[in-house]
Amino acid sequence: RIPDAAITADVIVGFPGETEEQFEDTLSLMREVVFDSVNTAAYSPRPNTPAAVWNDQVDDAVKQNRLQRINALNLEHAAQRRARMKGRTVQILVEERNVRVPTQVMGRTRHGYIVYCDGEIDELRGKLVNVEIDTCEQYYLAGKTVAQDGH
Repeated sequence: RIPDAAITADVIVGFPGETEEQFEDTLSLMREVVFDSVNTAAYSPRPNTPAAVWNDQVDDAVKQNRLQRINALNLEHAAQRRARMKGRTVQILVEERNVRVPTQVMGRTRHGYIVYCDGEIDELRGKLVNVEIDTCEQYYLAGKTVAQDGH
């Protein structure tokens, strides 16, 4: 076991020959594993590749439907993961000023979560900062900076 390990996946739906049953197996696996991050795409044929000329191409409408379904599950899982962050203290690497709230900075956790907190970008850019999460939105977390242990 590795504490706080992130498990990610890349999923392509609609690869030639993919059946509805196989797609449902993918959804089932996603429900079981609850990946920390999933990058999704619908298969699109590439010139000069074997799969591009296979006879069992999946209809574009089916691919788009599957992509919507898998993305909906992915968003649901992402919301659950973010909600579990509320009240936790996370470490972020400060990257830039929050363009919408100039008194805040934006950083990312080790798992790629975007986090906003109060701070001056000139002092904090490139530094590790501890943030206690108090807000969990669809695409970001926010909180208050807390003192580093021993500082």
